[in-house]
Amino acid sequence: MVKRSFQEIIVNALQVMPVVAILGPRQVGKTTLALSISKLLSKKSIYLDLESDSDFIKFTDAEAYLKRFEGTLLIIDEVQRKPDLFRLLRGIVDARKRNGERTAQFLLLGSASRDLLQHTSETLAGRIRFIELTPFTVGELVKMENTDFDLTKRWLRGGFPDSYLASSDEESWQWRNDFISTYMERDLPQMGVGIASAQLKRLWKMLSHYNGNIVNLSEIGRSMELSHTTIRNQLDILTDFYMVRQLQPWSGNIKKRLVKSPKIYIRDSGILHNLMNVSTMEELLSNPGLGASWEGFVVESIISVLNNKWSVSYYRTATQVEIDLVLETPKREIWAIEIKRSTTPKLGRGFYEACKDVGATHKWIVNGGDERYPFHNNVEVIGLLAFLNILQET
Repeated sequence: MVKRSFQEIIVNALQVMPVVAILGPRQVGKTTLALSISKLLSKKSIYLDLESDSDFIKFTDAEAYLKRFEGTLLIIDEVQRKPDLFRLLRGIVDARKRNGERTAQFLLLGSASRDLLQHTSETLAGRIRFIELTPFTVGELVKMENTDFDLTKRWLRGGFPDSYLASSDEESWQWRNDFISTYMERDLPQMGVGIASAQLKRLWKMLSHYNGNIVNLSEIGRSMELSHTTIRNQLDILTDFYMVRQLQPWSGNIKKRLVKSPKIYIRDSGILHNLMNVSTMEELLSNPGLGASWEGFVVESIISVLNNKWSVSYYRTATQVEIDLVLETPKREIWAIEIKRSTTPKLGRGFYEACKDVGATHKWIVNGGDERYPFHNNVEVIGLLAFLNILQET
């Protein structure tokens, strides 16, 4: 399973679908990618940004405007600002299909997740393909930089292009600080989130202390003087906008009492470190959140190379028997993964018991080293880069 580049994936999608949506957080490069793709297509393309007043006003009579561009690929940026657009697109796509135009009609760019977009609009089921664009992944950077790639730099700074490519760690830190403030104070309100920015930023910061753990919504609610339902809604908003991942528990059928709440991760490690007030690798290595930061970084790195034929979860029982990450492969094999920063890792009995519970066919410790070697009881120790290579070849 060698994962293709985002550019290849999107071009291929446009060749078979009338509508393709590139979703991902702000400042991740969606517009740059879309414009580069438009140059590869034989079809004429037009770019529209719904954050621009001059472009937004063109959609006053959106149906009449859109019907003018038959035979043209329309690239519409920040599409979540016009949720009623989806109903119109459905009619236009179906009419053009009857006239023989079936592919590459609309390329939509959005900063809200698929679930949020579908919740606020009429579905384009069967007519649209969703593709998530992430910050720079480890795999992408290894290809770009080859022997110059520094894993710790990617871990510390995160994957947002302007943060990772900054001239220094200090510049990267300042960019992320500005990003967090702008996202809370301007971007989310513009995208229709009606929650006080200070309140949502406080929650985001509190979640950084739960990174890699199960969130106690009632506990956070008491701290913020809000109901657990309100905290749940705000957590879902941060998830919808790609800032937080809620890793769901394994759902196999066994008789043990399983933890059913999701584990929480701040998706970008650089953003996490700013929320933790950690600006250098020296500070990170002495921080109590070191292990959780590494775990989240590894989880995101692994998920970034998997296609949708894989299933991803974690396993934990009420007695704390657990596996950090459970992967179900397309061949229905079960891979149990323990994540350790240490190059001399240790495993407790709980991991082996959990492996029996889920029927693990492969058992791994993904650590911060470069060596690969066998461990006890058919467990294998492996570094992150080597493990990602195995996943891409599976």
